[in-house]
Amino acid sequence: MEVPTMRQISRSYWWSLVIRAIIAVLFGILAIVSPLLTVFFLICLFGAYALVDGIVAIVVSIQQRNAYPNWWVLLLGGIAGVVLGVLVFFWPGIAGLAIFYLVAIWAVLTGLFEVIAAFTVRAQGVEWLLVLGGILSIIVGIIFFTHPVASILSIVWLLGVFSIVYGVILFVRAIRFRSLLSAA
Repeated sequence: MEVPTMRQISRSYWWSLVIRAIIAVLFGILAIVSPLLTVFFLICLFGAYALVDGIVAIVVSIQQRNAYPNWWVLLLGGIAGVVLGVLVFFWPGIAGLAIFYLVAIWAVLTGLFEVIAAFTVRAQGVEWLLVLGGILSIIVGIIFFTHPVASILSIVWLLGVFSIVYGVILFVRAIRFRSLLSAA
């Protein structure tokens, strides 16, 4: 069996990062522009984001299982996102009361998986982007755990800024992977 090259991986992986980046940035913009509306719909918006991001991560992990020896790390992160998204939709009342903790758990888990992935993938200089995104996600999760009574408006704005920054990081990673196609 032939082991795919980094160029082959880049060809099939960069577009999924763009999709994840677009979803993250759109979610962030909505949270900042319409905070009151976002508070009202936060449960559904977050559930949809976690579900779609988890599905994309699962698809990518399965596609890359032959090329990426630690594909299961991305798979676990994707499963966590899908499970969280489904739970939010099935129990919106409970999710509304516990949204701080749900988002905090998701952010910390996603951050941990990104940092783990950074140390298992050697993709010609893009590891630092995984570490940066992972650390940012962990910090946001810790802030949500330590200040659950804080104003929901400020948390919605913080989540919006986080989503935009994280989306930009994903987009930069996608461009870096895409550029590997033209090099060589």
